[in-house]
Amino acid sequence: MENSSDKTLVTDQSVVALTWIMKDMQGEVLDELQEPVEFLVGGDDLLEAIDEALLEHKVGDNLELHLEPHHAFGDYDEEKVYLEARKWFPAELEEGMAFDGHALPAGCNADIPKDALYIVTDIYPDHVVLDGNHPLAGIGLELRIKIHSVREATVDEVGRGSAGTGFFKLESGSTLMPGNDTLH
Repeated sequence: MENSSDKTLVTDQSVVALTWIMKDMQGEVLDELQEPVEFLVGGDDLLEAIDEALLEHKVGDNLELHLEPHHAFGDYDEEKVYLEARKWFPAELEEGMAFDGHALPAGCNADIPKDALYIVTDIYPDHVVLDGNHPLAGIGLELRIKIHSVREATVDEVGRGSAGTGFFKLESGSTLMPGNDTLH
C-alpha cells in the first residue's frame, strides 16, 4: 500500500481524505467538513459525480463542483410523501425523526415502500407527514473540495464498498435521532 504523497493520483478504489464546504444555489452553507474525512472513490461513499470529478487529481488539489439535483440526490418526488394516522406513532414523536420503511409502526399504510428511510416533516393532531425523499432532493449543490491525502484502498474497504463514511447516504437501517442534523 502506498503512503500519501503529492504524486499519488486519485483512481477508482483509492481512499481520499477530503474537506469541503457545500452550499445550496442561494449560497447557504449546508455542510462543512473542517477536518479531513476518508471516503472510498469508486465505492458507495460518494455521489458518482463527485467520484468522477476526483479522478486523476492529487493531494493539495482544490475542486469546485456544481451539481444539479439529478447528479446529486434527485428531484423532489411528491409521491414519496405519505400521511399516516398520528395514533400509530409514539407520544414522544418529533419532527426530524426518521423511520426505517421496514420498521414503520403497526397500522401504517402497508403500501408504503419498505426500502426507504422516512423523515417526519410535520406532526398534526390527527396525522403525521412522512417524507421518503432524501433531505437534499431537488436541491442544486455547490461544493468546494480539498484533497488532503490519497491512498490505495484495503481489500476490506473495497469489499465493503466503503471507507466507513458515506456522503449523505440515508438508507434503510440508518438511525437518526432528533436533533442530529449531521448528514455526513
